[in-house]
Amino acid sequence: MIIIMDLNASPEQIREVEQEIERVGLRPFMNPGVERKVIAVLGEMDVHKADLVEHFSTMDGVSRVDVISDLWKLASKSYRPEGSTVRVQDVVIGGNRIVVAAGPCSVEDEGQLLEIAEAVKESGASLLRGGAFKPRTSPYSFQGLGEKGLKIMARVRDKVGLPIVTEVMDTHDVNMVADYADMLQIGARNMQNFALLKKAGNTNRPVLLKRGPAAKVKDLLMSAEYIMAEGNQSVVLCERGITTFEDTTRNTTDINALPVLKRLTHLPVMIDPSHATGDWRYVGPISLAGVAAGADGVIVEVHPDPGHAKSDGPQSLKPDKFAELMGKLRRVAEAVDRTM
Repeated sequence: MIIIMDLNASPEQIREVEQEIERVGLRPFMNPGVERKVIAVLGEMDVHKADLVEHFSTMDGVSRVDVISDLWKLASKSYRPEGSTVRVQDVVIGGNRIVVAAGPCSVEDEGQLLEIAEAVKESGASLLRGGAFKPRTSPYSFQGLGEKGLKIMARVRDKVGLPIVTEVMDTHDVNMVADYADMLQIGARNMQNFALLKKAGNTNRPVLLKRGPAAKVKDLLMSAEYIMAEGNQSVVLCERGITTFEDTTRNTTDINALPVLKRLTHLPVMIDPSHATGDWRYVGPISLAGVAAGADGVIVEVHPDPGHAKSDGPQSLKPDKFAELMGKLRRVAEAVDRTM
């Protein structure tokens, strides 16, 4: 349920509505948007929903009350029809501009990361991605440098000027990662780690939430709702491929999900063609398809020597190939009335 206030509703009238919501045992949540004063009513209300609609409709300052049938209340397009943007330092995800995040799968050393950061920035990337904590299928694979990697990323950010996005895997690490990173990434394996989602929701860092390989679109939206219900509205969704019977690529990129998400939610949406395909040869075409289908951004893995990368070398673009891709992305973005 959402309560839409009159444009000229006074702060006192808004406060009275919020207090009444709490009195009946529910939780008010104010839409941070400026175009409409909208209060989301959170909690279980199935039995007396009709009575509550009538009750709140009669209060001073209320324009109307709408019932949201979606389970994802705060992420719903009904709650915020105009769409939302997420700011990562000076970078805005959503709106008309396509944002590209690029960098290595794993932070290996400062020289490696600095070289990549300078290259991707020169080609037009706005965010630097890199892994300090790596969830790997094998316990014997490189797991990342941990806090040492975070410190390297912070120093490179200060030198190059690109905000950093990096994965957090454990609730115990959230505050530490947030101290270094500009944006927290919740990886595909942790999309339904509800304790981690809640912890991220209690930070002041924007969150990049990746879709799990066995998750439906609605599952992704409900995971976003966990973060938003804790107070953090700065969530960006990411399509990174799902598991199907097809095995010619690592996963199957669900291009359908991009326009579907744009219909169902106001949250920005990115695409991760590196993890979706697992092969650098397909990263470019899937990136272009994603932007054409409505993605607000692309996250790409770049490495100067993929053959010797400590993780995911086969899906990483060399800097020259990344520069070539950026030129193509600009042309596709222009064709669909977007900018880079």
